[in-house]
Amino acid sequence: MLEHGGRLRKAALQYGVPEADWLDLSSGLAPWPWPVPEIPLRAWARLPETDDGLEQAACEYYGATQVLPVPGSQAAIQLLPRLRRAGKVGVLSPCYAEHAEAWRRAGYIVREVLEQEVDFFLDSLDVLVVVNPNNPTGLSLSPPRLLEWHARLAERGGWLVVDEAFMDNTPQLSLASQADQVGLIVLRSFGKFFGLAGVRLGFVLAERKLLKLLAEQVGPWAVSGPTRVLGQVCLRDSAGHVRQRLRCEEASRRLFELLQRFDLQPQGGCDLFQWLITERAEHLHEFMAQRGILLRLFVHDSSLRFGLPGTDADWLRLEHALVAYREAS
Repeated sequence: MLEHGGRLRKAALQYGVPEADWLDLSSGLAPWPWPVPEIPLRAWARLPETDDGLEQAACEYYGATQVLPVPGSQAAIQLLPRLRRAGKVGVLSPCYAEHAEAWRRAGYIVREVLEQEVDFFLDSLDVLVVVNPNNPTGLSLSPPRLLEWHARLAERGGWLVVDEAFMDNTPQLSLASQADQVGLIVLRSFGKFFGLAGVRLGFVLAERKLLKLLAEQVGPWAVSGPTRVLGQVCLRDSAGHVRQRLRCEEASRRLFELLQRFDLQPQGGCDLFQWLITERAEHLHEFMAQRGILLRLFVHDSSLRFGLPGTDADWLRLEHALVAYREAS
């Protein structure tokens, strides 16, 4: 399996710091989990049903005409390659590594392309995968540009797959309302914005025929009854959405400014993380880990992703560690 952020137990064993003592900034999640409502006993005792209101709540939240709930958008990433015959897939990179991996495992020819290379390669591709905003670079592409790429692909029966896992903070840039077009597939993650990654919930937005085919691959009862109840409560909490967006925006700006003060200028980011390229990425990662602060290290391009601290104590701890790093450098 590929490496991901959030592997706290592994870090606790490796560095000898008890799991409860870590400041985990490795996963790019909102550090303020939504309050979990009381779950009715029937949600635990009965098989989940698909007419309980979750799909309607998701359609209203995303502005989509139809959605398919899945047990985390990762499930959709792994299953989508089953719905086409093998061909050529472009993945706008660097990005979440599971995309390229899923298509390769399914026998497709995968080319990882840079933003400026897409227009050159697009007419030779059957599928283009884009993460928007991108993880870890934070690159955001405009809806008109993405829809232009979709139109070129759709003319030949191709797909544009847009992973909007970090889009909740900037819904005005989403293609959710356009996802009923043939050949356009939008993936949405629930856990990042709502701070509840452990519930494993995501949504696929696409035209009805494709969603039906994907549902057959996902199988029945894939999203648990308690998760469906929780999802509805979170998706319908419009006042909570406004609060979460504001505090994520403020924290991301504060994180940018904090890193900048220590000559660690982020090269990218979004409202849930900041991304730093530095030749000392491994050293900084190690220095922080020894002090119980876990960052996400990307060895291949010597970069780090910093998630958002959630409390005043977390901010102070990160700042003190950065002071120590500067003094030791």
